[in-house]
Amino acid sequence: VQLQASGGGLVQPGGSLRLSCAASGGTLADFAVAWFRQAPGKRRERIICSGSGDGDSVKGRFTISRDHAKNTVYLGMNILQPEDTAVYFCTARFRAVHCNSYEHEYDSWGQGTLVTVSS
Repeated sequence: VQLQASGGGLVQPGGSLRLSCAASGGTLADFAVAWFRQAPGKRRERIICSGSGDGDSVKGRFTISRDHAKNTVYLGMNILQPEDTAVYFCTARFRAVHCNSYEHEYDSWGQGTLVTVSS
């Protein structure tokens, strides 16, 4: 399964953005899908995850949702702040249908999309 993340860009503080993660070569509904991010000089961290069969999930300012017809997972982000500036990655876990906190538990990664929050 190949993943492609898109939707990043420049956004002002307080703004919103929605990232997309489109899949090819497999069905995302069968897998746990997570969003990670990596800020400059920092380790990659998991933001939110959706297990196979899960509906939309909200964690603070972040929402993960699925569109099965489009084989796409989205990350909605609200009230963005400069500290949210990072490269955002989507990733799928093939070995289990449930989420996991550790990046080494995920099997396919998109190329990342840069989000810059600045005025």
